[in-house]
Amino acid sequence: MTSIPQHPPGEPDPLRALTLGQLRRRTSMKWRTYPEDVLPLWVAEMDVPLAGPVVRAVTDALALGDTGYPAGTGYAEALAGFAAKRWNWDGIAVERTAIVPDVMLGVVEMLRLVTGPGDPVIVNSPVYPPFYQFVTHLNRRVVEAPLGAGLRLDLDLLETTFRAATAGGGRAAFLLCSPHNPTGTVHTAAELAAVAELAERHGVRVVADEIHAPLVAPGVTFVPYLSVPGAGRGLSLMSASKGWNLAGLKAALAVAGPGAAADLARMPEEVGHGASHVAVIAHTAALNDATGWLDALLAGLDANRRLLTALLAEHLPAVRPHPGRATYLAWLDCRALGLGHDPAAVFLDRGRVALNSGLPFGTGGAGHVRLNLATSPEILTEGVRRMAAALT
Repeated sequence: MTSIPQHPPGEPDPLRALTLGQLRRRTSMKWRTYPEDVLPLWVAEMDVPLAGPVVRAVTDALALGDTGYPAGTGYAEALAGFAAKRWNWDGIAVERTAIVPDVMLGVVEMLRLVTGPGDPVIVNSPVYPPFYQFVTHLNRRVVEAPLGAGLRLDLDLLETTFRAATAGGGRAAFLLCSPHNPTGTVHTAAELAAVAELAERHGVRVVADEIHAPLVAPGVTFVPYLSVPGAGRGLSLMSASKGWNLAGLKAALAVAGPGAAADLARMPEEVGHGASHVAVIAHTAALNDATGWLDALLAGLDANRRLLTALLAEHLPAVRPHPGRATYLAWLDCRALGLGHDPAAVFLDRGRVALNSGLPFGTGGAGHVRLNLATSPEILTEGVRRMAAALT
């Protein structure tokens, strides 16, 4: 029987802090979408209490009645400090940042700046489903350049796609997911530099969704897109949302490379009004004061990745997990189970465990599911047990 790994000494693992009973008191999407007999291991919410510094910052703001409109550059300064310490990158210039309501709405605004109606936006499928939804709603055209071997960027395909997208002098953008959701792939500096070179050669503007940047496994290096040579005309969206479980406290930052400063300056001022002042306070506290909590979380997630691999080997050996090294999401290849294009529907119906269907992730998603690792080892173990029971 698979044993549950022990947490190393230090700040306590937040993934082990809450019971299933406590979690079921939550009223957010993860816990209220399905009936109570379903174990939810799907949408990107973590089963953790908030970091103490975040709770204190928000509580103090509420006690003071500090619930007005966002102002100042504290969030950008906090992100710049975090990037310098965490990624050894001092490239975030506060004057080349802007507050946006959240990462996906920020993506929309950046795409609006560098493309026009009907222009192509290239994505690496399988990829986060809102990429398709938001781009289409913006009246842009999604063009897939699927991931290649090992679910890494296929640079040859990207070049072909970039060339076709800009044939005749048209505009195009590349919406880069880094680290990649759902695969957990961490792009290397060499890969990102190659992307930047291709983008410059073909006149494609890169918009990078880097929301999962804080969530890389111990010993793995995240490389900000704007840090690589040739990426100066790129735009990035960053946030503390995923790293500290702050999705309900909406705020993010758009960051421009030196060659994109003029583009960012054209963003309408009212876009920044959509962010929450309390959220900005929370995100700033997370980046400044809750890195110890983040480190404990990352250790817990790494243990859960190993636990999931062991559980699948024991109970579902035909399922192939992709060894992602970032995010708290696991991409599982279930095609050998013979459950058709949508195994998540079978796991839900027969096993009463909710996973994300691979189908909305685009090409490469059929026969796959995405599983949320950000839970206790006990709940993760029960989730795999239910998946296995769905096959009997």
